[in-house]
Amino acid sequence: MTSTTTAVEHPSRRLSVRLPETYDAARVHYETLVPPFDATRSYQMASWEATLELAEINAPHGFMRYHRTDVSAVMAGSPSPWKATEYLIGNHTIAERMFRHDPAIMLHAPLRTLLYADAKGDTLLAVDQPSLLFASYDNPEIGAVGEELDELLARLIELLGGKIPSQLRIQSLP
Repeated sequence: MTSTTTAVEHPSRRLSVRLPETYDAARVHYETLVPPFDATRSYQMASWEATLELAEINAPHGFMRYHRTDVSAVMAGSPSPWKATEYLIGNHTIAERMFRHDPAIMLHAPLRTLLYADAKGDTLLAVDQPSLLFASYDNPEIGAVGEELDELLARLIELLGGKIPSQLRIQSLP
């Protein structure tokens, strides 16, 4: 039996975007724009087509929220004063278009984001740039979806009132 081990080095770019709202207001706004994944309904779908239709309804801006961790609560009592919430966001119907080529993409899907207040009290959204994460799979189909995720992320940042980082590949914002 032959054992195969691979190691893939790849670039990553963390984007930190200043948002105009207070942390608490930005958190409410973010969670409105990125609604929770409806697992109960999703698991009841009779076909993939029905799942695609449900995802369109559940993710009006492309993303759903799969998990939320109130980091501030987890760190309560520690000497760290930060307000921060971590999210796993994505869209499994988009991820499937990469998963069919390589299940390892699930290391990066859903996307991990962090909403936090910095030392000055400004609110920031931090996220690793999707296209760089998915380009590391060396598959043009996966890479194209990564670029699509850059566009969805840019739209989300814009809806949150942030300035879109120039590093995001924007083809066509409506």
